[in-house]
Amino acid sequence: MNQPPAAGPPARPQRPAGGRTPLYLAVAADLRTAIGAGEYGSGARLPAEDELARRYTVSRGTVRQALAALRADGLVTSRRGTRRVVLAGPGERRDATELRSFTRWARSLGEDPGGRTVHVEPGAADPEEAAELRIGPGAPVYRVLRVRTLSGRPVMVERTTYPDAVGALVAAMPADTVSYSEELARHGVLFTDAHHTIDIALADARDATLLGCPQGAPLLRERRRATDPTGSPVEWSQDRYLPGTVAFTAHSTATGALGRRLGPPDPAVR
Repeated sequence: MNQPPAAGPPARPQRPAGGRTPLYLAVAADLRTAIGAGEYGSGARLPAEDELARRYTVSRGTVRQALAALRADGLVTSRRGTRRVVLAGPGERRDATELRSFTRWARSLGEDPGGRTVHVEPGAADPEEAAELRIGPGAPVYRVLRVRTLSGRPVMVERTTYPDAVGALVAAMPADTVSYSEELARHGVLFTDAHHTIDIALADARDATLLGCPQGAPLLRERRRATDPTGSPVEWSQDRYLPGTVAFTAHSTATGALGRRLGPPDPAVR
């Protein structure tokens, strides 16, 4: 396995002016830069948490948060109590089992990601939202409708439901915010794991207007529940992509499981 070159302890990461960015993001950025520069190759183990804490002169809690952010980028494993392993080095392909935001995925392709919020509305959780977010039916939530773009081209309609506390942060963001996940991370809300279901849905009238496709056209749908480092759900999303704009790959092993489900057709697909 590749081992990082010997180096002296880096300087303590500095917060940007105004102190808005949490210190763990500065630590994560420094480690991300080192991984991108090839200092840690695929399969290499990062230093232990206590060593990283001494190196950056921060608490182990700050280190854990930084490593959780790298896990969300699909760069390292995230098993507490063991040394994290680098999953991908610069220029390597990543698959759908990694959790990356639309913005980070787009940038990895050399595209310019964009987004426009159509509306953010408070409401009461319906049974599906309550089950996915593990809250009581009727609990307060925020529903967000956004259109996402790649280099100015609309490619996806995003329908996301957030629990009340997270949704309130989203509601306060400007309508042209490119990445909710990056802004939420500044408030300590991290997306570290997700359960995905990929299927086909037919474009409704809103999809057709926002994506410029015929109503009833088939769209690739990703239903996703994302959780934070504690396992608590932080979003339930249903994203609809134009065909030909995205492909999902998955890797399975003999000891793993690739889920398949046979059931009644989705009401949206007729």
